Amino acid sequence: MAEERKDNAMLNSNAVWLTGRQWLAVAVVLVALLLSAPLLWTHVETFEPGPDYRLPYTLSSDYWLYARHCRVASGHGKVPVIGDSVIWGHYVRLDQTLSHCLNDIVGEERFANLGLDGAHPAALAGLIEHYARNISNQTVVLHFNPLWISSATHDLQTTKEFHFNHPKLVPQFRPRIPCYKASFSARLSAVFERSVPFVRWIGHLRIAYLDGMDLPAWTLQNPYENPLAALTEPLAEPEGTEAERATTWLDRGGSKRDVGWVDLDGSLQWLLFRRAVDRLQTQGNRVFVLVGPFNEHMLTAENAVVYCTLKGQIERWLTENRIPHLMVAPLAAELYADSSHPLAEGYTLLARQLAASPEFQAAVLAAR
Repeated sequence: MAEERKDNAMLNSNAVWLTGRQWLAVAVVLVALLLSAPLLWTHVETFEPGPDYRLPYTLSSDYWLYARHCRVASGHGKVPVIGDSVIWGHYVRLDQTLSHCLNDIVGEERFANLGLDGAHPAALAGLIEHYARNISNQTVVLHFNPLWISSATHDLQTTKEFHFNHPKLVPQFRPRIPCYKASFSARLSAVFERSVPFVRWIGHLRIAYLDGMDLPAWTLQNPYENPLAALTEPLAEPEGTEAERATTWLDRGGSKRDVGWVDLDGSLQWLLFRRAVDRLQTQGNRVFVLVGPFNEHMLTAENAVVYCTLKGQIERWLTENRIPHLMVAPLAAELYADSSHPLAEGYTLLARQLAASPEFQAAVLAAR
């Protein structure tokens, strides 16, 4: 009797009963979709970065698009210039960044701006490991900004929770970051997102087209809009951010101060910067490291001595590991917008310093 009722329920149900082979076919189709959708989207979405392209500030957390920019730049044989907002050019226009100035000097579009605003070394290490895998067997310029070791807070060493930039890029479990208090599920989600291409792509759609929201949240905010129409909008264009309001740190009442430099041997940011270098080398790249320019004019005499010692330790490590590099000579005080960002003329002089460096000439300019 029970079997008869079950048979009748099956006959009267709207459910579709699949055989084992049919379930297998569904699984194959789903896997194919998961693998092919991100690749197919690159043929749908128009992405043609110009010579001075940099990831738009509003898309700073769109790491899928950053990976695509890496792929395009490498495909065109350009030298990636990787770093934080100093490389990105926070206080200058697109045509005033370091990569632009270097291209001016060499007379061709040879350098690509792969800076990411707010990308401290801990974030850069994750960015390179998970999203810059297309940068391989080529020459790379990697920037180290001493700002990130100028305090325990910048070095992510404080035990009190501190909300820093790009938390999804940093190591989620090891090494332990004292100020990072995300839950286990949030950490696991970050690992999952950067490991699965389909999930990365979904994140790109959310950030680039849906105002950072998932589809249900977006439809609630835009009840009369078609989400498919939103996905056909053009990508955001690179903007100037603070370029039009850039002034020197002196004009804003700049004064000398003591900076709480951390010990280099115990620095998390320095440890993870070295991991970034190692990762690039593991991918077969020839790495040139640019250190600075930090605004030494803002340091007291005693604090400048400490910074000088740190610079010596950084240079010694680079030399011992046979990594070509340039320790940037300080720019004039009026060429800084703050503790580490140059103004437009500062980038021009920085590019000239690089071009005049014998190590840069041998490791970068002479390399093809």
